[in-house]
Amino acid sequence: MGVQGWLERYGKLSAIKRIGDSMKKYLFCCYREHFIRLYEDKLKKLPFDIVLLTDKAELTFDYIKGIDPEYIFFPDWSWVIPKDIVEGFSCICFHEAPLPMFRGGSPIQNQIVRGIKKTKLTAFMMDEGIDTGDILLQEDLSLEGHLKDISDRITELVYMMVVKIIEGKSTLVKQTGEGSFCRRRTPAESRLEHLKYDITCLYDFIRMLEDPYPNAYIQIDDKHVIFKEAELIDGEIHFKGIIRRKQGED
Repeated sequence: MGVQGWLERYGKLSAIKRIGDSMKKYLFCCYREHFIRLYEDKLKKLPFDIVLLTDKAELTFDYIKGIDPEYIFFPDWSWVIPKDIVEGFSCICFHEAPLPMFRGGSPIQNQIVRGIKKTKLTAFMMDEGIDTGDILLQEDLSLEGHLKDISDRITELVYMMVVKIIEGKSTLVKQTGEGSFCRRRTPAESRLEHLKYDITCLYDFIRMLEDPYPNAYIQIDDKHVIFKEAELIDGEIHFKGIIRRKQGED
């Protein structure tokens, strides 16, 4: 069943709990607006007891133990998850890459900058390593379009994958092969160093660094020319720009 089918199927379900699932709880940990909206609009209306957590201060072993979730979902979390939580509960993370490839930080940007247009969204069990846990599900993910377009696709896929996992429609598979690792990109790496790149590569570089990421820019003396909302039209890049003085270490 495609993403749209899942949205139509579960978007109309009653909030009445299913027999057998009524005593189980699930935790959905996120802080970005689109995932909070996913919870409010869809996840909390499902026939499952899914609890939202947005405050990193609440992510403690004692607090989680009081909820006693079957699974803890982390679609969007920028802070270190305490070791006792990872070891004591079934923690599921989502990574925008076909693990074991592109483990580590900035997976979307590190793929787009390499010319990759199609990837996977991977749901996996967290362990002590960095993106090394057993895989539950992998779904196709297009990296075309603006970052918001990609984010919208990820949000829909997370919804579908959460439901599949809760319903037991996933199988743990160990990661195989050496894979690859990429570090998180820094703001300084948003600088366009080589305008000799072809137009498509320049466009990809700009679009992969749209808000909320540090935007692409060029430096002229003590000023930055910042690129926003780029469109590729008839072989030309059209964009909104900001010129400001260089700030701090950027």
